[in-house]
Amino acid sequence: MAEAETQQPKAPQMRVLGQFIRDLSFENIMAQKGAPSDVQPDVQVQVNLDAKKRTADNQYETAIKLNVTSKAKDGDAVLFALEIDYVGIFDIQDVPEDQMHPFLLIECPRMIFPFLRRIVSDITRDGGFPPLNLENIDFVSLYRNEIARRQAESAEQAPPADA
Repeated sequence: MAEAETQQPKAPQMRVLGQFIRDLSFENIMAQKGAPSDVQPDVQVQVNLDAKKRTADNQYETAIKLNVTSKAKDGDAVLFALEIDYVGIFDIQDVPEDQMHPFLLIECPRMIFPFLRRIVSDITRDGGFPPLNLENIDFVSLYRNEIARRQAESAEQAPPADA
């Protein structure tokens, strides 16, 4: 019985060691140009993820990069632009090597996203707009789409099989 217990894989463990804003830019273009304040916004959000191993054992960092642009629905006038690069530092143990990539780009962003959401809400409110409450992001879908995009890109670059 003791032998069977020792062969079971350990459950993955993750601890958030820290999180911080690496880069932030907010431009209230509406105020700069003197646009009317009763404009209906159309908000577009682009999300990019990045992860890498740090020099310390079992430490990794995952970054969520958001580009948020708010334009007037009835025109092309940009109301505000927000760019933020938000990073979490993690201690991760007992995750198999073949599962580390999806773990870093799915589970780690899930852990820090609520904090990023709060920062975006505060920045837009402090910038003179109603607080922007970001919807939940499906990091699994985002990961799968990126893998599919990379596979399609590499298939386009590969020489034809009959060449």
